[in-house]
Amino acid sequence: MYDKYFAPGHYLDYPIFLSIDHLVVIMIFFILTVWLYIRRNKSYMGTNMRTGLLILLIVSEISLFVWTVSIGTWDIRYNLPFHLCTISLFFCIYMLLTNKKWVFEVVYFFGLAGALQAILTPDLFYGFPHYRFLHFFIAHIGIILSILYMVWVEKYRVTMRSVVKSFVVLNGLAAVVYLINILTGANYMFLAYKPEGASLLDFLGPHPWYILQLELIALAMFTLLYLPFHFTRKSNEKKQGAG
Repeated sequence: MYDKYFAPGHYLDYPIFLSIDHLVVIMIFFILTVWLYIRRNKSYMGTNMRTGLLILLIVSEISLFVWTVSIGTWDIRYNLPFHLCTISLFFCIYMLLTNKKWVFEVVYFFGLAGALQAILTPDLFYGFPHYRFLHFFIAHIGIILSILYMVWVEKYRVTMRSVVKSFVVLNGLAAVVYLINILTGANYMFLAYKPEGASLLDFLGPHPWYILQLELIALAMFTLLYLPFHFTRKSNEKKQGAG
C-alpha cells in the first residue's frame, strides 16, 4: 500500500505524456475551468473559493516538503522553491492573501504560461494514484484556477504595461535562479539543461540557445495572454463611443 502511494523512485514504467492518466487530468482541468467561469458571478464564489484555493496551495506545498523529508530524498538541488511553477505558487498565495494588483499582473503571465505548459507536457515519473502524481497536477491546476479566479470573480485586469512588468520580473528571477544553479548544481527553471521528461523544450535548440528561444516564446505567450483584455477593452470603448 505504501509503495503504491508514497514510495520514492521512478514509480512509472510508461511515459506520462498523453497516457490515460494524463488525458483524464486534462479533462478534469478543463471541466474545473469551465465550472469556475460559469459560476464566476455567484456570491458564494468570493470568500469560499479564495479560502479553498489558499488551503489547496498551502497544503500542497507543505505536503511535498513533508513527503521528501520523510522518505529521505530532500535535496538542495531539487527541492528549493526555485522552479517557475513553485515561484508562481508562492506568488498566488501572496496574491490571494493580500489582493495586491501588482502581484496579479506579474503572476498572470508567467504563472498561466508555466503551469499550463507543465500540465500539458509534465516532467513527471509517477503515475496515478501515487502522491507525487496527485500533488503535481493539483498544485499546477491550483495555480491556474487562482489566477483565473482573480480575473473572473475579482475582475482584475492586465495592460500592456503588465506584460512588460511580468517579463522584467521573470528575467530578474531567472538571473537569481541561474546563480543558484551554479552554486548548487541544480537545474531550477531548467536553465542548466532540458528536463528529462517530454516537454516543449524538446523542440528547441541545445543549451544555452534554447534559453534565448524561451525568451521569445515567453514574450509571444505573454502577448497572447494579454490579447483577450486588449480586445475586451477596445470593444467596451467602441460601445461607449456609440452610446
